Amino acid sequence: MEHHLRTNRSEEMINITSIIENEIRNTGVMNGIVTIFVPHTTAGITINENADPDVIHDILFGLSKIVHKYPEFKHFEGNSHAHIKASLMGSSCNVIIEDGRLKLGTWQGVYFCEFDGPRNRKIYVKLIEG
Repeated sequence: MEHHLRTNRSEEMINITSIIENEIRNTGVMNGIVTIFVPHTTAGITINENADPDVIHDILFGLSKIVHKYPEFKHFEGNSHAHIKASLMGSSCNVIIEDGRLKLGTWQGVYFCEFDGPRNRKIYVKLIEG
């Protein structure tokens, strides 16, 4: 299933857990695995804390300290920093589905990570029953 997402800032993390949970409910899958894939080279996906919004701030801040916008980068679009951050986060994740629910930890959520926005983005969700 394909989902569209509009990001609003150059860098942000958007909790997409409810999108995944809705897909599970709509399909009726009770047990299996869900794969979430982001088909973009300057965006990623991760699972992290969803209870304290300061964690998202800290992740974005930490990534900006690790990966700077260096003038020595050669990529003509000027967004090499976004490509590197997306590579660090990864383009997909898998989550177990048990009893019709995501098998996440108490404080975990699934996040879309934007590093070159604002943009119109896609998220692919694939459920595998089993």
